[in-house]
Amino acid sequence: MLIKIKQPHDIPSSEITPESVYRARRGFLQGMGVAGAGLLAGPALGQEASRVSAQDNPAQALNLASKPDWLTAQMAARKPAPEEGLFTVSDTLTPFEDVTTYNNFYEFGTDKADPSRNARDFKIDPWTVEVTGEVAKKGTYTLEDILKPHTLEERIYRLRCVEAWSMVIPWVGFPLADLIQRFEPTSDARYVEFITLVDRDQMPGQRSRFGTIDWPYREGLRMDEAMHPLTLMAVGVYGDVLPAQNGAPLRLVVPWKYGFKSIKSIVRINFRSTMPNNTWRDLQPNEYGFYANVNPAVSHPRWSQASERRLPSSLFMPQRIDTLPFNGYAEAVADLYADMDLRRFY
Repeated sequence: MLIKIKQPHDIPSSEITPESVYRARRGFLQGMGVAGAGLLAGPALGQEASRVSAQDNPAQALNLASKPDWLTAQMAARKPAPEEGLFTVSDTLTPFEDVTTYNNFYEFGTDKADPSRNARDFKIDPWTVEVTGEVAKKGTYTLEDILKPHTLEERIYRLRCVEAWSMVIPWVGFPLADLIQRFEPTSDARYVEFITLVDRDQMPGQRSRFGTIDWPYREGLRMDEAMHPLTLMAVGVYGDVLPAQNGAPLRLVVPWKYGFKSIKSIVRINFRSTMPNNTWRDLQPNEYGFYANVNPAVSHPRWSQASERRLPSSLFMPQRIDTLPFNGYAEAVADLYADMDLRRFY
């Protein structure tokens, strides 16, 4: 389960899997299904039971190594998730423990448990985001500059990983569209590119000499996807600041796409006239396309996407469910791709 970085001074990042990593991870998961059955066995908790308050969990376990007071106060004033509508689902929430200990974040390691283990001292204060490209208001903004003008809100979304497992997560954040409008994109801005932090001191996965990833991790959206009401800039989960392993302090959530599109720990937003190359498309273009829309009718070259394993699950209680087109959000987003061949533009 090793990933190769080309050179220490080279820069592009990650979140899904080349074949060697996938096979190694699959063995890990199969072993975990037996050895970890006690940890993951049993049906998912009901929504109320699984709405664990982040305050009931030690900060160290949450990996909130630096939690600014102003952000804590802004989080406390968030709008609760709606009872129904586009921004919530009726599915049972994935328990807090699974959300924060079963993660793909290769900057911290390739095992699912590596990010929660290796991010304990990760600092989000100070943090800045550079805004570049086809916008009127270029510049470098502090995290407080980015967040303070926005009212945070909770949204409950499905998360579907390309590896065919899924979660249901109560995110806290604000519409990406609201942030984009503040930067005043020009008429030439057709795509938005996002770039993850490179910090080899804090992110041990970036120090590996045996991988294939050029850091930093890069992702992108077409402008109409970025401006869609479902697209969320997330800063929290389960009512508290994002743990490091979940992408602190700022991550994207695009619920109708595979999880690798929801880039973590963002430090740069670049507005472009041309389509950016995202990290996994660079690595394996025949397996990971730019659009990455959840599509049960189009298999990954190495596994079916027709169903998924809803966490928590175990060898004896696999929680296998059918995958929905666009992850269940087809009514809201399918028109974005009305004239596209989704087998070609995968």
